Amino acid sequence: MRTTLTIDDDLAGLLKRRARELGVPFKEAVNRTLRAGLGEVARPRRGAVPKTIPHSFGFRPGVDLDKLNQLADELETEAYAASSRTLRGSAGRQRPRSRA
Repeated sequence: MRTTLTIDDDLAGLLKRRARELGVPFKEAVNRTLRAGLGEVARPRRGAVPKTIPHSFGFRPGVDLDKLNQLADELETEAYAASSRTLRGSAGRQRPRSRA
C-alpha cells in the first residue's frame, strides 16, 4: 500500500541510519520498525509480577475501616446543613407564603 507519512526529522535520521546499517531500503526499515513496535504492544508483557507491600496506616483498634466513607458522607451532610442554616438566617425575615 502506498501512503504519505510525515515523520519527525530526528526519527527519519534514525530510520535512515538503521536502513544503512541493515543494508535495506528506507521503506523496509520503516516497515520492520513498525512491525517490531506494534508486535511489542500487541503481546502481553512477561515481566515480574508487581509486588504489593502492605502498610500499616496506624488506625486505632476498634475503628471500622468499612465505615469511613459513611462517616465522610455524614460529615459532609452536616457541613452542608450548617451552611444552609447560616444562609437562611442571613437572608433576614422571610415573608409567609400566601394561601391563595
